[in-house]
Formats: sequence, structure tokens, C-alpha cells
Amino acid sequence: MQSLHCEYRKHTITASVMPHPDSPLPYAAGCLITDPEGHTSRRMSMPMKFFSDLENAQHVSLAHGRALVDQQLDEGHKVF
Repeated sequence: MQSLHCEYRKHTITASVMPHPDSPLPYAAGCLITDPEGHTSRRMSMPMKFFSDLENAQHVSLAHGRALVDQQLDEGHKVF
């Protein structure tokens, strides 16, 4: 499975979707964030966010990553 990724505010965000094949909503959204220095976060999951479609789960995962980058850079909270 190829993961989507994007560049956002000098960070690389990579969708990290976990498959759960026996579930009616088989994809759990999450992301990895790599900062400008090359450090990659642990998987940042979205609590209780499951999707039936892989592509949708990946796009939501990237949006979640962008929101986390914004939170860390704009609010000064250590998020990842």
C-alpha cells in the first residue's frame, strides 16, 4: 500500500493508515510527521476515526497532520 504524503510548513506529513480487515470500517487514520531537521514522530493516530475507504482515510490523515503542525508552530505546544 502506497501512503500519501505532503509538504506543509517545512514538515513532511505521511499518512499512516492501519488496516483492520475484519471491521466494517477497516481503516484507522493516523500520520507521521517529519520536522525540517529530519526527526520523525511516532504514529499520531486519530482517536476513534475509522473509515471504509482507504483514500479518504489517507486524506483525513494528512489533514490531521497539518492541524498538528499548526498547533505546534502557532500555539507553541509540543505535540509531536
